Amino acid sequence: MLKSLEKTAVLFVDIINDFHFDGGKALASNTKEILPHLISLREFAKTNALPIIYVNDHYGLWQADFRKIIDHCYNDASKDIIEALQPDDQDYFLIKPQHSAFFQTPLQSLLSELNKDSLIMAGIAGDICILFTAKDAYMYGYKMHIPENCMASEGKDNNAYALYLLHAVMKADTTAI
Repeated sequence: MLKSLEKTAVLFVDIINDFHFDGGKALASNTKEILPHLISLREFAKTNALPIIYVNDHYGLWQADFRKIIDHCYNDASKDIIEALQPDDQDYFLIKPQHSAFFQTPLQSLLSELNKDSLIMAGIAGDICILFTAKDAYMYGYKMHIPENCMASEGKDNNAYALYLLHAVMKADTTAI
């Protein structure tokens, strides 16, 4: 865990997901495996008054309204995850056009406004969106903790390789929570 929480924000990437794509069934299954840890991370953030920032795919809606995204994504594959982790009115919710939570989003400005230089990052897909987000966070100089038990990908081998890259290349702490 990061040494100081004072300048830390929690970032959930693509947690609200419809899983309607090739590999979606495997990703949903792997996400459900880490769900208890994601719930614990959310509770930890709330207990420690850490800002929680959701950055999510837009699903063609292009409105940063988590209720509309939830309505679009809610189905049998996603309902357990959404019900456990949906944002509340105190959380921040941003949409992204592509893989990185930083690419063409106001995330960096928000983190600056909140005076945060450290991220606890969680979500899906670890080998794509988490990896791209962490690459950008690393380039911007953020300290990162990306718990290995709070990240899922379609394939477990791909997830393991992404965790290796996150730790070895981007200097992220990948210790489980």
